[in-house]
Amino acid sequence: MGSWESHLYEQPSEKLEEFIQDYLRPSEDCQKDIDQSVDTICAVLQKSCQSLAVTGVAKGITFAQPQPHALQHRNRTSLHLWNFSHISFWSLCQEKLDNSSLLPPYALELLTVYAWEQGCGAEDFDMAEGVRTVLSLIKKQEQLCVYWTVNYNFGDETIRNILLSQLQAPRPVILDPTDPTNNVSKDNICWPLLKNEALNWLHSLRQNESPGPSWNVLPAPLYMTPGHLLDKFIEDFLQPDQTFQDQIKKALETICSFLEENCFRHSTTKIQVIHGGSTAKGTALKTGSNANLVVFADSLKSYTFPKNERCNIIKEIHKQLEACQQKKDFEVKFEISKWKAPWVLSFTLKSKVLNESVDFEVLPAFDALGELMSGSTPSPRTYAELICLYNSSDVSLGGEFSACFTKLQCSFVHSLPPKLKDLIRLVKHWYKWCGCERKLKQKGSLPPKYALELLTIYAWEKGSRAQDFDLAEGFRTVLELVKQYQHLCIFWTVNYSLNDESEVLRNFLLDQMKRTRPIILDPADPTGDVGGGDCWCWHLLAKEATEWLPSLCFKDKLGCPIQPWKCKMPGSCGAGMYSTVNEMHYSEVLDSWASNAGRNV
Repeated sequence: MGSWESHLYEQPSEKLEEFIQDYLRPSEDCQKDIDQSVDTICAVLQKSCQSLAVTGVAKGITFAQPQPHALQHRNRTSLHLWNFSHISFWSLCQEKLDNSSLLPPYALELLTVYAWEQGCGAEDFDMAEGVRTVLSLIKKQEQLCVYWTVNYNFGDETIRNILLSQLQAPRPVILDPTDPTNNVSKDNICWPLLKNEALNWLHSLRQNESPGPSWNVLPAPLYMTPGHLLDKFIEDFLQPDQTFQDQIKKALETICSFLEENCFRHSTTKIQVIHGGSTAKGTALKTGSNANLVVFADSLKSYTFPKNERCNIIKEIHKQLEACQQKKDFEVKFEISKWKAPWVLSFTLKSKVLNESVDFEVLPAFDALGELMSGSTPSPRTYAELICLYNSSDVSLGGEFSACFTKLQCSFVHSLPPKLKDLIRLVKHWYKWCGCERKLKQKGSLPPKYALELLTIYAWEKGSRAQDFDLAEGFRTVLELVKQYQHLCIFWTVNYSLNDESEVLRNFLLDQMKRTRPIILDPADPTGDVGGGDCWCWHLLAKEATEWLPSLCFKDKLGCPIQPWKCKMPGSCGAGMYSTVNEMHYSEVLDSWASNAGRNV
């Protein structure tokens, strides 16, 4: 080949922008001439004609796509990406298939738009990451299901039936955003060739034997995944690779040991480092997971230690992390973030062969629990001190010191059944990647993911408790609870209780029950109400949950609705069964708490 295609695989990822400029993007003068010529032709066609009445002329083809909303108003960089991926790919494959068997470039153009919308949406982005994402989707053609609801949706019964029929057709499915009857991806001959070319191109875009970063985009949306296939969806797309998890565990053991042995070697300060967050709990997602390294230093004598002490600890940890990075060998890529703020420190562990990673934040904390034996509960005095601090502050400190109770948070979740952890993964994926966080965050502050995690645990404890259960039933139950957020009052008695000897703790818990719903108390920290009452925009999440109920996720193999578990509503558990605690006699509160709160001890 003597054309630009012959050099395509030779282009390093950092040269893609330059390659587009030189070979793909038309010059501004050329584009201007084309536009003027087309405008002239359109004007001529629209003039009155004796034999034909022309009411309008629309521009088409790649330089003037007519699709409203799904394709218009895209930024210039993303247009270059469209051109690069679908024109380059289409031209390469054209040489190996006759045109009659070739997939329309429009299908690849739509696939590229889908990748950008779902994985990035930014005005400026890394071209190589975008291309890798599109190629990875082509690799997963047997699972591809792409559609838009900007010009049609599931509201009209006729359209809904057409869409459901189309979206349950054999994969790949890529629906024209202007015509729900048009699946532009119908070509059984061309897709295998595209897959082979994608594999070749992905190999050429590797970075130092690593696959290189790409966006987190699934080949099929959760919304259109039938309920009986949710187990498979989680296994394929949400569960992290076990080998990578083992590598993470091994790397963290090395890092924690190194820090404990080398930090503050020339002083009397001693530290203990523990691992928290989703990877410690066993609920991490394949992509987009966050975790913590909590550093307990014996120099931190109280919850409110001085800010300069935090900075000193962060500075020392940063220094030793860099030393660990240099002196130790890791099976994963170990990257330390370059933050300018002296009180912030984070790092990332990435797979060398997979597009998986975990971000860690380093959190210095007061060791409020001390040497707590496994299975035992904290001293009521521990919480009494925290509550006194909470009550004496002019600003809300609820949950601010939750890092001090990381051991209890991890213990609470870690022992749960594996399938419940998968349900937690599914709910977190729905929250983070299915439009909730990205779409709704611009409209208001959403509740933290931890609230959804605890809500999922509550749904299972009250509605099932089975080791093996129907994921669709569990998922629907969680969304139904989100809809009923104004009645939620959820707490557990595994670490604190109204029966505790501390009057400070008892009174505080009764006060917590009087707060505006929803109330979801952190089982490790009674000051941490992650439900937040009216602090968070639960109504936005409830609206999203309502819109999800017609999803195929909640249909069985015959298309019949899947019902949620029977959970006690309104009023979730404990004192929350009543409208206000003030109306209850104290003994009633105790009885209600003891008989209804999750996981009694």
